[in-house]
Amino acid sequence: MPILTEISDKTDWVNPDEVPRPVICYGFVASDFGGVELDFHRHIKGQIILVQRGALSCEIEGGMWVVPPGSAIWIPGEALHSLKLTTGAMEGYNAFISPEASRGLPVKCCAVSVTPLLREVLTRAVHLPLLYEENGPNNRLIGVLLDELAVASVETLHLPMPTDPRLRWIANAMMEAPAERGTLEVWAKRAGMSERTLERLMRSETGMSFGRWRQQLAIVFAVKWMADGASTQAVAADLGYESVPSFVTMFKKALGTSPGRYMTERHSSSRRHLTEQ
Repeated sequence: MPILTEISDKTDWVNPDEVPRPVICYGFVASDFGGVELDFHRHIKGQIILVQRGALSCEIEGGMWVVPPGSAIWIPGEALHSLKLTTGAMEGYNAFISPEASRGLPVKCCAVSVTPLLREVLTRAVHLPLLYEENGPNNRLIGVLLDELAVASVETLHLPMPTDPRLRWIANAMMEAPAERGTLEVWAKRAGMSERTLERLMRSETGMSFGRWRQQLAIVFAVKWMADGASTQAVAADLGYESVPSFVTMFKKALGTSPGRYMTERHSSSRRHLTEQ
């Protein structure tokens, strides 16, 4: 199967649901494009997208995920979703997996960590013929791919989205202006509800307090922007933090490491893999 690029012939693009194989894989490469957005769509086969370079965001009913380099996102079959590739260079791999082969994989969308073995197996699988023989080495390769996906660790780059119209208005407003640091009281008044109601609804619909949800919004945006090349200082300012140290402290508490180290580890891992190919 050819690796798809931004200049690939459209005849190379095949509907994965029409290919009579339990798993089919694509590589994709794009450079210096102005951003690509795939509107809401669905397919019968589930989809795993591994990002090697660049970043993408995925929105599905109930939440938004950001996938930085070195991570992957699992989208179950029939899930209505949209994808947005950020500006700059983009490189990664796709695998579409039939419902039968997806048994044992998560039933909900999630971002997952990518082990070296999973990356290597997927890298090799993209070079299989579209209609590969379903026995022998190919079967074993696909089996290892599915086994690695089944045990992949789930990452916390998920922003649950509320459905209540008032909460959704607040969420959209905060996403459009993430530097806005209004208090719970301020946002409750803007939405025409009490602080107690806002807090109760937010916990009920997202599983998070208002403050925790806003922190998760900051984490998701920070990872996305840094994957695009933004500095820690710029991200802290764009998120409305009064100082870089306060932003770094929040980031370390949420993800266990500093923003710089987080992105360095992911970029270095991806670069090592690209160099070894």
